[in-house]
Amino acid sequence: EWERDLRVWSGRNPWSGEYRFAGAPLGELGVPDVGMTRFGQTGTKSRAAFTSTGGWSSSEWLPMGWVAGPAGVLAWQIEHNGSWHAELGDRYDEVYLALSGPAAREHQWSVRLEPGETFRTVTASVALAPDRDAALGALTRHRRAARRPAPHQPDRTRLPVVFNDFMNGLMGDPTTERLLPLVDAAAEAGCEVFCVDAGWYDEARRGEGPGGVPGWWDEVGEWEPAPSRFPGGLAEVTDAVKAAGMVPGLWLEPEVVGVRSPVAAELPQEAFFRRGGHRLAEWGRHQLDLRHPAAVAHLDSVVDRLVGEFGLGYLKLDHNIDIGAGTDAAPHGPGHGLLGHNRAYLDWLDSLQERHPGLTVEGCASGGMRADHATLAHIALQSLTDQQDELLLPPIAAAAPAVVPPEQGAMWAYPRAGHGAEEVAFCMVTAMLGRIHLSGRADLLDAGQRALVREALAAYRGYRSLLPGAVPRWPLGMPGWRDGWLALELTTPGTSLVAVWRRQGSAQECVIPLEDPAVEVAPVYPRFPEGEVRPAAGGKGLHVTLPSTPAARLVRVRTAE
Repeated sequence: EWERDLRVWSGRNPWSGEYRFAGAPLGELGVPDVGMTRFGQTGTKSRAAFTSTGGWSSSEWLPMGWVAGPAGVLAWQIEHNGSWHAELGDRYDEVYLALSGPAAREHQWSVRLEPGETFRTVTASVALAPDRDAALGALTRHRRAARRPAPHQPDRTRLPVVFNDFMNGLMGDPTTERLLPLVDAAAEAGCEVFCVDAGWYDEARRGEGPGGVPGWWDEVGEWEPAPSRFPGGLAEVTDAVKAAGMVPGLWLEPEVVGVRSPVAAELPQEAFFRRGGHRLAEWGRHQLDLRHPAAVAHLDSVVDRLVGEFGLGYLKLDHNIDIGAGTDAAPHGPGHGLLGHNRAYLDWLDSLQERHPGLTVEGCASGGMRADHATLAHIALQSLTDQQDELLLPPIAAAAPAVVPPEQGAMWAYPRAGHGAEEVAFCMVTAMLGRIHLSGRADLLDAGQRALVREALAAYRGYRSLLPGAVPRWPLGMPGWRDGWLALELTTPGTSLVAVWRRQGSAQECVIPLEDPAVEVAPVYPRFPEGEVRPAAGGKGLHVTLPSTPAARLVRVRTAE
């Protein structure tokens, strides 16, 4: 019966389409009951396997999932920022779940222990609960409890609103002239952090690099501001940010050095990933090996200089290459070399924040390609996606809290100059049950659009203190990529915040079931006269009417305790 009764849920994680959960019976995943145990045999000798290889821990599969059956739900996660493996199979009419870090067959990993030596495995966690939402809620609480202590980190309690100039905005081409109007617009909207994203170090121009990437792609590594971009110095911009009452931040890609960068020749060979005695190059970049003190010293000097010179309070640390199985610059082969670097990177993050205790660190890897708990436990927040189409963001935003706690999930909100009121609200609601990262050309919005953005950020400040204790639920099920209606609920005792989206091709009305009866429903954002969200008949849910698409609403529900 287990081939039908056990439903295996896994998460595909394509770039810009992250957190795509789907379930199937175990028998349909290649592990049917072949009947051979009746003849004394072990079973199928098959498995349903999920594997990630390389430095992008979630580039194809998410390092988590769950199994649902008649007795309840078992949710699992592998807590590692590198290669990992998970599989389900059968043995003598029983089903097993195996969770591991790098393995010999999948990741070229092995380690030989001499007498008295030890090896610490990658950590994994499981949660047992009656249903999916309860199991994922338990994982959410565990993730919070297992985070690195940071008593001096204001981000954890304040959850400040971030403006980032990149997405549908400057797109890696910042200059003083282009940034200063955005600083003014971000401050007017109510942002509290202003992060200058990629390109601030770039003397080359867009489109000059190999393969269509920016010209700076294979030159990075020194991390010095480009004088041609900032004639008065980068400090002119960061000082303007501080004068506007915001915290200045910078984007950095610390683990890579471009093949044309002077740093590539300055650091020793041993400071980079190597195979067969040769330094690896991936898409015009070398990968630093943070087990080597010269690599660590280089990054420490870069960060300490930038933080000290510009008074930074925020760093966005990106990683845009996947170096593969690892480095054999170690006695145990590529997989073990990568594992050592993965752990050294987390140690470096800790030492960075110990030296700069008030610094907020955002993680990013081409969006959500490192959405693993090991990384999340050591940083304040995580970029969720690089998706540029606001109509495709809701399924990402609605599913992400299954992987990233809401107070750590950085989601884009990028209203555009051509948007109508409903479209602006749609963009803003998508980010409002996570960490709002306002972007786009906020300086080009008209007065009405700016007012809607200010209203959203003011509403967010009114309830964001609830997010670090809220637990996610999915009243319409895990979001499908093309679903017309989507919903995400964040619950706290007696109160729920519910975001609802309607996209093209769906009916005007939808009933959203809630686990706890709705006693009162109050609009949070937007407060348009069009549309309605009210308790459904009997109070067991919400009856939503949205006459146009795209449209979204965020409401606060008082529930029966």
